[in-house]
Amino acid sequence: MFDVVSFWRSVVNQERTRLEDFFLPDAVIRWHNTNEQFSVGEFIRANCDYPGQWRGQVERVERTDGTIVTVIRVFAADDSVSFHVVSFIRLLGERIAELDEYWSEDGEPPDWRKELRLGSLIRSLPSARSEKDAGRPSGGLAG
Repeated sequence: MFDVVSFWRSVVNQERTRLEDFFLPDAVIRWHNTNEQFSVGEFIRANCDYPGQWRGQVERVERTDGTIVTVIRVFAADDSVSFHVVSFIRLLGERIAELDEYWSEDGEPPDWRKELRLGSLIRSLPSARSEKDAGRPSGGLAG
């Protein structure tokens, strides 16, 4: 069975040599928010050359026939920025054939919604520092 936690740990820890093992050689990776498509080598370079040190937490995993859907929180080790990514991982055998990702930076609701007093907070997002100080959370991806 495909180890989705190990895959995400390798992504977050920018493990260049380990990442390649998760993909078929001709796999396709798409980042829909920025309208980009990558080969495996390009994806690994984009991921591993991205500046900074990162942590992550698995929030949700859903498995269907041949596809895994994940929701992951990725955040900078220095607490400077946080993202959520929803990924659709299509497998052939035990390796990724297609990876479709939707990334979004975490932040405050826009002013217009605040002014209308729409919605409420889902939860307070813990900082990377508070998670580290409290011990590794369930689903933690730090190396």
